[in-house]
Amino acid sequence: MYLSIEDFIKTWEYESASTLKLFGMIDEHRFHEQLAPNVRSCARLAFHITESIGEMMEKTGLHIDGHEGGNDIFWTKAELISTYQTYSDSLIRKLRMEWKDEDLHKRDMMYGEEWRRGTTLDVLMRHQTHHRGEMIVVMRLLGMKVFGIYGPAQEEWAAMGMQPML
Repeated sequence: MYLSIEDFIKTWEYESASTLKLFGMIDEHRFHEQLAPNVRSCARLAFHITESIGEMMEKTGLHIDGHEGGNDIFWTKAELISTYQTYSDSLIRKLRMEWKDEDLHKRDMMYGEEWRRGTTLDVLMRHQTHHRGEMIVVMRLLGMKVFGIYGPAQEEWAAMGMQPML
């Protein structure tokens, strides 16, 4: 659980930049390709990651600019990147303008449970990380390059002259 708005924002800025970088690496021609019936496409995963920012924060009363809900997918990578950037920037701006650190202890109904707002921010962060990991697997299986968010990716090991850890 986050106890400080600025602590969340500091982490979010890194994670958001990593998400945008990953979205930028998606092959536009394979954006909607689904590997198997129970495996989401990059477009579907990216939509879920992005839409969750507005959807989760709405439950706390924080309206994210541009979030109207009701859409079901992004049709282009450019639309995805633009929307994610808008939502992420709005999240940071609205948190700074509308919440104080003590608001992180307020409780909201979230998915049939009562969560502190600091917990909601933590779940939002971990939720994004989880689905970004799924996307990396899908991208790899579709033959796309990825980058290391928390450590080197295979190509980055090779660029350092080291044997990739497989």
